[in-house]
Amino acid sequence: MHYAGCVPSAYILGIESSCDETAAAIVRSGEQLISNVVASQIATHQPFGGVVPELASREHLRAIVPVVRQALADAGQTYESLDAIAVTQGPGLAGALLVGISYAKALAFALEKPLIAVNHLEGHIHAVLLEERQKGNHEIRFPVLALVVSGGHTHLYLAEQRSESWSYENIGHTRDDAAGEAFDKVAKLLGLGYPGGPVIDRLAPHGNPTAVKFAASQLKHPDRRTSSPSQPRKSAALHCASASRDTAESPRRFDFSYSGIKTAVLRYVELNGMKPSIEARRVALQQIAQPKLEDYLGHCDQRALDLIASFQRSIVDDLVEKTLAAAREYSVATLLVTGGVAANNELRQTFDREASREGLTVHFPSRRLSTDNAAMIAAAAYPKFLAKDFAAMDFSAEAGMVLR
Repeated sequence: MHYAGCVPSAYILGIESSCDETAAAIVRSGEQLISNVVASQIATHQPFGGVVPELASREHLRAIVPVVRQALADAGQTYESLDAIAVTQGPGLAGALLVGISYAKALAFALEKPLIAVNHLEGHIHAVLLEERQKGNHEIRFPVLALVVSGGHTHLYLAEQRSESWSYENIGHTRDDAAGEAFDKVAKLLGLGYPGGPVIDRLAPHGNPTAVKFAASQLKHPDRRTSSPSQPRKSAALHCASASRDTAESPRRFDFSYSGIKTAVLRYVELNGMKPSIEARRVALQQIAQPKLEDYLGHCDQRALDLIASFQRSIVDDLVEKTLAAAREYSVATLLVTGGVAANNELRQTFDREASREGLTVHFPSRRLSTDNAAMIAAAAYPKFLAKDFAAMDFSAEAGMVLR
């Protein structure tokens, strides 16, 4: 993972537009974050309770030029001083991806700079590696296992570095809903608004996490989705991107499933007559432009808080248990936990506690690099820059892009 001394400093502009954030960043040589600008679309999508693909593409078109200009200004760089331009190729929303790709191609062509296509999932992994290098940690112990967990993805990858290049083997993924998707759907069901993950994270400490028992997911049938690994997820309006599929067989799989717990929460709500209070909460919170924690607490009774805490505990325990089981199976030395859900406080605390008991080193990105950003794209592009793995001008977006 140590790049120092390989080549002179390289300043790479990263562009990310796979979902509902328009982002640009400048990273030097894969190890120094110079600037990082993110334009969020939460306010645009909030009234709809999830991401609307057509609106996302339109907002990217409005934001892409000023966001890139701001990243250059913050870094004290110019278009001409850049060494390469990197952009997310997939997975993600096709229309949203095309905005970033089209702009990156135009810049690369006009400036005669190398163009690098980056997998969004690899970017999340390199967000952790970037910040570890910034801390002076240039030596990651292998084997490395990465859990990428977000609104559209729940994947386990064995990561390997050969010379400058990285390769990945998928040993587990969600069979249905991603973990972050489950957070958003349950928050919507409980009248907490969108995005739901951060709200549940803040409310969970105020409830009893053992009050409601949720059965662990049981995966007894074969994964029917692996027959068409390139197909994107269908409910794009509710979440951002498809969960990519690997078809290669592994000795043992560590797959996830979160559609069942969403149904269990719905059943609990129905059996306990919670719908009137949920509707009252939804209406009350919609009247508040930017609800604070006390606003949420003021409209949640103890039964609701206990349900929220129990739901989060169930998701966290499942993620941690399966990830650590995979780490034991493959004799992993280092664990990387990344993606939007990696910002969850209980998830971080549980991984820190349980991984230390097993002698595992675990690294997380900072919260600002957990969610979608362009710094991770520029960082993931640097090994490709060293290997001269540049993209042709005719490459296109891959909504269901697989990481290998």
